Amino acid sequence: MWIISRTILRDFWKQYPDAEQPLKAWFREAKLAEWQTPAQVKRQYRSTSVLGRERVVFNIVGNKYRLVVAIKYAYQVVYIRFVGTHRQYDGIDVHEV
Repeated sequence: MWIISRTILRDFWKQYPDAEQPLKAWFREAKLAEWQTPAQVKRQYRSTSVLGRERVVFNIVGNKYRLVVAIKYAYQVVYIRFVGTHRQYDGIDVHEV
């Protein structure tokens, strides 16, 4: 998968250093993935929430942080839409970020 934009992740882990290694691991795994459907993402990451056809919410550092992405399966592209604390996540509309 092609991932846009890693800068969002870097900015986040500078502020929350305990998220750095888990986010780097997620990035490596997602980059190597060839997901064609939301079900394939769910099989690889069982604790994810799949919202509709494109939105996926990953739990980072257990459930301490949330990573929201939009996946264009046909193009093999993952767009990072949000990364934040659980509390910050509770304040957003996942479909609008």
